[in-house]
Amino acid sequence: MTIESISPAQARILVAQGAALIDIRERDEYARENIEQAHLLSLSAIENGDRLGPFDPFDTVIFHCQSGARTAQNAQKLVDAVAPAKVFLLEGGLNAWKKDGQEIHADKSQPLPLMRQVQIAAGSLVLAGVILGFSIHQGFFLLSGFVGAGLLFAGISGFCGMARLLEKMPWNQR
Repeated sequence: MTIESISPAQARILVAQGAALIDIRERDEYARENIEQAHLLSLSAIENGDRLGPFDPFDTVIFHCQSGARTAQNAQKLVDAVAPAKVFLLEGGLNAWKKDGQEIHADKSQPLPLMRQVQIAAGSLVLAGVILGFSIHQGFFLLSGFVGAGLLFAGISGFCGMARLLEKMPWNQR
């Protein structure tokens, strides 16, 4: 089954005609910025069996994420989650929606998405380890190695200790 991608302008027309717009990003990403007409049904929730609906064959559902990559990679899961509705993917996701000049709801008081926090923390620790390793003592290179090993473990196992730690930080407790 081929799933059609549509532009933000086409999506806006379909939403005005009654199509459901579903954001598959995680709750923290949605809280920071979202399309006001979009319902949140994160990919992790879909994978856990959560559904919206029921839908019938005459319904239209448009899925979007941040850039369009997650929706494209998980297209079949998304179709299955709203079957038998007609499914479209928003080409370029939220980024394309904004670039097209469409309105979004943004709450910059919300913390950065957790994965961005992990990237910032891991990158900072690796950079600090390298700088300190060259300038102070070679033992600091172990910091970079430790962070690299943690990222490798997270990629293989699906468990990210740094993300779990950052999740408990005060700025993420809302």
